[in-house]
Amino acid sequence: MTDTGDATAPFFGFIGAAAALVFSSMGAAYGTAKSGVGIAAMGVMRPELVMKSIVPVVMAGVLGIYGFIISVLIAQKVAPTDYKMFDGYAHLASGLSCGLSGLSAGMAIGVVGDSGVRANAQQPKLFVGMILILIFAEALALYGLIVGIILSGKSSTQ
Repeated sequence: MTDTGDATAPFFGFIGAAAALVFSSMGAAYGTAKSGVGIAAMGVMRPELVMKSIVPVVMAGVLGIYGFIISVLIAQKVAPTDYKMFDGYAHLASGLSCGLSGLSAGMAIGVVGDSGVRANAQQPKLFVGMILILIFAEALALYGLIVGIILSGKSSTQ
């Protein structure tokens, strides 16, 4: 009889893939919604700044792409046979690291984007500062993506 792996291991791999996509998308949705509220409120008084203020929405949208990338990487490696618990746990950790960092980055982007675009409407000199804060918030999700890629590449056969 050949070793076919652990029966419950694919469950953890699929949960990792789902976690990456779901949590990253939740962060992207929150960041988009919260920033969008600020843009709408600011656009009433300064409509000429609306397109310039779309930056937080774009940055929030990228978070969902990070989760999608990790989900695809994990889903390609989950198999019904020769898939060990080590692989499942590695893929679960990969999905959680990317997903939860994307969620937290989305929350930060939403808060900064909301208050940043409103403040920028009153004082245009704040734009560069807002962009820098948004970049650092986005970097949190990028760290999760990098760790997720590294973890998804781990396997029990190495």
